[in-house]
Amino acid sequence: MLIKVGILTAPRIEYELREHTFLLKNVRIGIGFHWDRYEDQEFQGQLEIVESQKSKDIRLYTAVNTLDLEDYLCSVISSEMNANSPMELLKAHAVISRSWAMRAIEKPNHKGYHVCADDHCQRYEGLRRMNERAVQAVRETAGQVLLYGDEICDCRYYKCCGGRSEVWRTCWEDIDVPYIQSVECPYCGKVAEKLKSSIVNRQIVNILNDYDQETKDFHDWKVTYTAEELSDIIREKSGIDFGEIIDLIPLKRGASGRIYELKIVGTKRTEIIGKELKIRLWLSRKCLYSSWFEIEKSQIINQKSQMSNQFILIGRGWGHGAGLCQIGAAQMAEEGFSYEQILAHYYVGTRIGVAAQ
Repeated sequence: MLIKVGILTAPRIEYELREHTFLLKNVRIGIGFHWDRYEDQEFQGQLEIVESQKSKDIRLYTAVNTLDLEDYLCSVISSEMNANSPMELLKAHAVISRSWAMRAIEKPNHKGYHVCADDHCQRYEGLRRMNERAVQAVRETAGQVLLYGDEICDCRYYKCCGGRSEVWRTCWEDIDVPYIQSVECPYCGKVAEKLKSSIVNRQIVNILNDYDQETKDFHDWKVTYTAEELSDIIREKSGIDFGEIIDLIPLKRGASGRIYELKIVGTKRTEIIGKELKIRLWLSRKCLYSSWFEIEKSQIINQKSQMSNQFILIGRGWGHGAGLCQIGAAQMAEEGFSYEQILAHYYVGTRIGVAAQ
């Protein structure tokens, strides 16, 4: 089975053809998130440059990589998590990434190709972070998918739940997906506690890729804004002038505590927004780690020597929280759980099967 991946869209695509691979320059990863950056990346398979947008002002082109699904998965599981992660985590990831990708091939997420290469779909960063362990994990789970009844699961995942996972409706459509339930997860917290130790913790080095290791406070975090700062951020990210922000009021929370409906009160405008991703995007110059946070408001003296509000967001987790907690699953594998047990924990009522390809 072949998959088409849109890797890079730009007015000009810079690439180098090599004997069996190709190099793409200035590939943007983590688009819109706090690890947003550019890399040069090397890929296997076929490269096609297609025109993706044409207007009077600009022409955009997309680099599309066509390759075998199993080869794609070797890169995905080592792009999402470090390929030196415990083998049972890599196997679990191979199963859910294959499941998600097969659904996307049937119903593509983009025009002209099945999936993109960034966090909007699944991270696919070519050959740079791959090793034989990733290949082994994909090979040993060949063709395996996660099933609920006879249906291939829409397997969602994220970095860290913060102690409890979320349900579908806080993130996407207002429906109940029976296998995406809120479950307790004590495992990611164990990794966070180890990081607080003065002893260098090799586990986080082994499970997270280099740029992900920069996010030290993935389980518990805090962000502080003056009213002026928050007002500027919301105006910049939303395009709406609320005036000075007076209050942030959570209206609806999911099973874990993640906010998926928030009232923003300003001197010029009040609006209710959701779901969790919009909240995360509007309340940060890049993106909040998650929407699971409490709001503390206090009075401070601002730069104009006037009394003003200060907002402190005290949060937990990294990502939307629905489905598999990658850092928690890595800890489960470290403790001896099998990939079947890991998947059964995070995806309620599912089973592993082999899909026809």
